[in-house]
Amino acid sequence: MEAMRDLLRGSLKRTLGGIRQQDRLAAAWTVACGRAMAEHGAVVDYTEGVLRVEVADAVWMRQMISLDGVLQREMARISGLPVAAIHFELKKN
Repeated sequence: MEAMRDLLRGSLKRTLGGIRQQDRLAAAWTVACGRAMAEHGAVVDYTEGVLRVEVADAVWMRQMISLDGVLQREMARISGLPVAAIHFELKKN
């Protein structure tokens, strides 16, 4: 299963090469963190290597923060863009 996931990640990286940076990161988000987590967070900005993710609630925010390093590496690897940091913020209702 992990081999298939790696294959999909590599394929996605090649496919994303021609689109806008923020769109590349938004597309990579679901693959990097999985569908369940991706449904509770959205890429809202990318500036100078800093990715900003809006999170649905505090419970999911804690989960994402606990995986910050993994998500940062995966987002960079899949999107092909440098990701120096991810800033998580609660969605304003």
